[in-house]
Amino acid sequence: MGRYLLRRLNLFFATTLVLVGVLFVTTEHFPVNKAFALTGIVAPTAEQLQQTEETYQLNGNQLEQFIAYAQTRLSGDLGLSITSQRPVIEELTQALPASFELAFIAALIATLLGVPLGVLASLSKNKVTQHSIMAITLTGYSIPVFWLGLTLSLWFGVQLEWLPVSGRMNLLYAIEPITGLMLVDTLLSDSIYRLSAFQDALFHLILPSITLAVLPFTVVVRITRSAMLNIMEQPYIKAAEARGLHTGTIVLRHALPNALIPVLKNLGLMLGTFASYAMIVEVIFSWPGVGSWLVSGIYQRDYTVIQGGVLGVALIIIFLSILIEVLHNAYNPLSRKELYAAN
Repeated sequence: MGRYLLRRLNLFFATTLVLVGVLFVTTEHFPVNKAFALTGIVAPTAEQLQQTEETYQLNGNQLEQFIAYAQTRLSGDLGLSITSQRPVIEELTQALPASFELAFIAALIATLLGVPLGVLASLSKNKVTQHSIMAITLTGYSIPVFWLGLTLSLWFGVQLEWLPVSGRMNLLYAIEPITGLMLVDTLLSDSIYRLSAFQDALFHLILPSITLAVLPFTVVVRITRSAMLNIMEQPYIKAAEARGLHTGTIVLRHALPNALIPVLKNLGLMLGTFASYAMIVEVIFSWPGVGSWLVSGIYQRDYTVIQGGVLGVALIIIFLSILIEVLHNAYNPLSRKELYAAN
């Protein structure tokens, strides 16, 4: 297992290096002065220009420039935002908690609803129930996320006026950020309106999280159903049924834990798609996360924000993908057997 973890760590470093290389080449083709694209300083002084040349080795060859670029970016120096003239790393870290909160709630909804429906679709003998569940998942998978988000906003936000359609919280509530997670910060706040603020933050989360949860929900249902159908035919399940164990006990203690293994693996494979959907959802609902921040930077041609946003999002996806793969192999005995056999 140690050799496997070392290989995964090497994979992370190698992928990061390739990603930085792509960003370095892309920066060369920005239609602005290279020093400006690297630092984001609008009106640099002579001293700042000299510092930029030394930091990024602009007078050196391509290899020296790439090494300097990689060292600078991976050390956390992402330059200044051209629009706000604030450090990009500061804006990125401020936007990340909002994206994490939205993604976590969406993943929680998809899992809590998708797994039971997948189990029901696999165990139900009623063809109408099975076909209805699969039709719902196929429809959810086919609906464009931007159309779904706009439709939910129109129905529940504009026409019925049940739920807010933009932002994270009503501006009337003054909640000091502690963790950056609004649901947590409202409860940690010493304000007398913290419960009302928590409720308001929860209401703001409903529409964007449901919109974002639809795609992983459909995947969870279909993968759970397929895995359960396969597992329920295994000899150890038949043996448990022969011993007279209750169906609920068999499903919860023996079948479902094994069925969740492929669900975990497939969720790791779709992290990139999930992140791209999250960016669209954040723009639709004016959610102040990394997605809307990055899209705003693209519209404003904020080259340092584009570089920093792409680097930050990509590194998070790579890290989470490798982490899920490690957890999958640690949790799945068959994967460990194949792993050790390969070694």
